[in-house]
Amino acid sequence: MSTEDVEVRRSPRRRRTVSARREGDRVVVLIPASMSRSEERVWVARMLDKLKAGERRRRPSDTDLLTRASELSERYLGGHARPRSIRWVSNQRSRWGSCTPADGSIRLSDRLQGMPGYVVDYVILHELAHLLVAGHNRDFWTLLRSYPRLERARGFLDGVALAKGLDIADDADEDTSVDDASVEDATA
Repeated sequence: MSTEDVEVRRSPRRRRTVSARREGDRVVVLIPASMSRSEERVWVARMLDKLKAGERRRRPSDTDLLTRASELSERYLGGHARPRSIRWVSNQRSRWGSCTPADGSIRLSDRLQGMPGYVVDYVILHELAHLLVAGHNRDFWTLLRSYPRLERARGFLDGVALAKGLDIADDADEDTSVDDASVEDATA
């Protein structure tokens, strides 16, 4: 990020805190008016790094997604699901993610970018499970059962879909129960 993309705002009311936020294409760094120019340079650099780190967490790269998918597969699927690729796509309007088991590729809707990590993890895990089980039957949901935020993530996605008026496909197979609890698929 170049220096012309940064605006520093000094405030006489601000005593100790420094903060940064995006406003369009610009980063605004808010600092105390009493701060020296050298302190300002240090804090601007620190806040830019912090802002970038937060953005990377919320919008991971395709390489970061593949690393995360491998970690999730190891942790929840015993490492059995091994995707060859995972990437963001902008053409999925009726689903959160999809996969092609034949070539091991996973695609995530770019609408997931910026959502909480546990939600993105759920969609990745959902697609990883499809590399092992094609449908949404008992075996499929049994694979996902160990994910502690399964229902919370699914509820979050349902809420987003409802709030935004999205027509998210619900392609759940006939047998979608896990331990006698009905589970409908929102990511299909």
